[in-house]
Amino acid sequence: MLKRMIIMLCAIGVVFAALAWFVNFRAGMISQVMASLADPPQTVSTTAAQMSDWQSSITAIGTFRAVNGADLSLQQPGIVDTIHFESGKDVAAGDALLDLRKEDDVAKLQSLQATADGYGITLRRDQGQLKINAVSQATVDSDAVNERNALALVAQQKALVDQKTLRAPFSGRLGVRQVDVGQYLTAGTTIVTLQALDRLFVDFTLPQQAIDQVKVGQDVVARVDAFPDRSFKGTVQAFNSKVDQTSRNVQVRALFDNADRRLLPGMFARIDVNVGRPTSYLTLPQTAIVYNTYGESVFLAIKSDAPGKQGLVARQTFVKTGPTRGDQVAVLSGIDKGATVVTAGQIKLRNGTLLKVDNSVPVSNDPNPLPADQ
Repeated sequence: MLKRMIIMLCAIGVVFAALAWFVNFRAGMISQVMASLADPPQTVSTTAAQMSDWQSSITAIGTFRAVNGADLSLQQPGIVDTIHFESGKDVAAGDALLDLRKEDDVAKLQSLQATADGYGITLRRDQGQLKINAVSQATVDSDAVNERNALALVAQQKALVDQKTLRAPFSGRLGVRQVDVGQYLTAGTTIVTLQALDRLFVDFTLPQQAIDQVKVGQDVVARVDAFPDRSFKGTVQAFNSKVDQTSRNVQVRALFDNADRRLLPGMFARIDVNVGRPTSYLTLPQTAIVYNTYGESVFLAIKSDAPGKQGLVARQTFVKTGPTRGDQVAVLSGIDKGATVVTAGQIKLRNGTLLKVDNSVPVSNDPNPLPADQ
């Protein structure tokens, strides 16, 4: 009986030992399977939070116009006889640009001049006769009046003849010719535009609250779509003497030097007027910020100290954001200078997610971005 009892106890011990081994083996296998099911590292891009100077500015929309610019026309009607200019050429003040047919006017001028000369001869003869009392003083006075009247008619006709010739009122560049030889022109018909391009105005409007921040002589910067990689500097020249009652905006005029004549009147311009002093902010690309109804946050890339997780992991932290400029946003609190912040790929992250950093595709971080099609 004792022998049987020992055998039975040994068998029971073997069964329990086998059962314990199986439980441990199953737990190990489950752990391995669970470990294999863990999230793989997520690919993200990152950047370091850095301090940068921010200059407060007011942005406005303006239009370039020439300091001297006009659509040229004639006061008198007539048929175009001669054209002295070519489209797009530079001319000097006083250059003749176009003549109307004026033979009849010139002939009439010559007739009036002959009449005036006749009155002058009569006046001088009667003045000589007056010295010997051969004519009266009344006759001499009448001759003088006749001569002055005739000379006035000559001056009037000469002015009409001069008005048949178009001359450049100032130096500048001509536009495209709008008329042809032989064409009949009515008074006031536009012949060509003339624009002085050495200096240009930009007219723009600012809210009335900005009147105290912007002063005459202050620098402004203009950008135009034609030259996306270049900015043009000018100075505030004048304010309008009244505020528009509808918009409560005030018109401002700035002056720009245009020695290379690349800017043209009529160009659309974006005007930046700096106000106040520069301020230093911790700056991030706007794509780094996760916006939610309960606040803004960012994901930091930090080194993991957890067992089984080697490398960088994500940690979400709330931040307080400030002003924006272009692709950038100022961070007022929540992170420190130099912190590594995720800028792309946040949608697939949560606290503790392993990270794989790939910065081969840079995130837009331009304080003055331009449209993509430029």
